[in-house]
Amino acid sequence: MIKVDSTSLITIKTESATSQASVGLSAPSVGTISSVENLRDHLQWAIELEHSTIPPYLCALYSIEPGRNLEAIEVISSVVVEEMLHLTLAANLLNAVGGRPRLDIPKMLPGHPRPLPHSDRSFEISLFRFGPEAIESFLKIEKPSPKIDHPEGDSYETIGQFYQAIERGFRELSAILGEANLFCGDTARQVTDQHFYSGGGRIIPVVNLATSLAAQEEIVEQGEGGAHSRVWDGDSDVFHPERDQVAHYYRFQELKLGRRYRRGDTPRSGPTGDPIAIDWDGVRPMRTNPRTANHVAGSPIRLAQEEFNHSYCTLLQSLEEAFNGAPQMLGAAIGAMYTIKALAQGLMQMPTEDGLETAGPTFEYVSPERRAKRP
Repeated sequence: MIKVDSTSLITIKTESATSQASVGLSAPSVGTISSVENLRDHLQWAIELEHSTIPPYLCALYSIEPGRNLEAIEVISSVVVEEMLHLTLAANLLNAVGGRPRLDIPKMLPGHPRPLPHSDRSFEISLFRFGPEAIESFLKIEKPSPKIDHPEGDSYETIGQFYQAIERGFRELSAILGEANLFCGDTARQVTDQHFYSGGGRIIPVVNLATSLAAQEEIVEQGEGGAHSRVWDGDSDVFHPERDQVAHYYRFQELKLGRRYRRGDTPRSGPTGDPIAIDWDGVRPMRTNPRTANHVAGSPIRLAQEEFNHSYCTLLQSLEEAFNGAPQMLGAAIGAMYTIKALAQGLMQMPTEDGLETAGPTFEYVSPERRAKRP
């Protein structure tokens, strides 16, 4: 018989050599996600992974001077909104299996440069102003999986491989435990489109295996494209509804190559559509990987950076509350994004002490206790 314990390893007891065959099941493969608790751990890592893309994208976006590089602003803005969608979908997946999404924690903001969480550490993410270096970093983040690859639940090379391991975990645990036992979370904690979303794709409430697979597909296809041979993610361009939308990797490739993809283009052909005008000089000279420690305590830059960090961590707190049974808090989180934008752009107008660059947001963690002490 099969003994189900949703918080520990699955124990399969057999009274005869044929009992396992009689139910048509087999234990998960060696080295894969083999317990609900392990699946919850990986889904928390997914939340950390999706969030890790947001600070570098925001830095590049906010460093663009007002009125300049409008097409680049559209591209990066659309990606940021969809990364927030992916963060929400990862939280829905974790809630669906009885987990608790954590966002207001130090490991969400470990400092830059940093690797993608639980990746193979083959490259590190930095906070760059908008420019060729930033675009190259973004292409590494969103790199598509190779045609012949294998799931990697830890030390993955691509985000697609990481989600393949999670997909396999969902399928195997559903087969062994039964969907009703695996998807044991409170459905009231699921975030839906009605709460707020205005980007490509959709928020998918996760209540069973089919919806869990749909949520994961949404994340991967928006990031790296579909079926390895397509650049399209299946959505319409939110800024230009008459256009089909390409996946994140190919949107950043459009900026690098200065040309849009059009119907008939493939990953091999590259973009052959309309040109995109890029003005690399229309950008504030933000210092790479800014840190509060680089500035004297009490100085204007240090105080402005501390205010930004306080506000950003308050945003993480609002998101954690929203994903843990208070979805109405998403409105407050969206409102906080406008404050964060103003604070970041203000920093990027403050010259550093040497006068060669400007300051920038540092995305450093501030504990709730320190936040409470602020006036």
